[in-house]
Amino acid sequence: MKRFVWGLAGRGGEWRAIFYVQARIAILFVPIIVSLLIIGVLAGNDHDPGALDRTVTSSVK
Repeated sequence: MKRFVWGLAGRGGEWRAIFYVQARIAILFVPIIVSLLIIGVLAGNDHDPGALDRTVTSSVK
């Protein structure tokens, strides 16, 4: 008796089905990673070395 996993037969088909499920789960995380990268690029590092950092108490005199 052959075992069918989501319409795929045989041992190779089972591995293919497992890989397919893992790929589908990974695709869910792509938009999250892309959005975090976009936020990081847009936030950037616009630090001016001569400016006072008002978030650090010791730099405000």
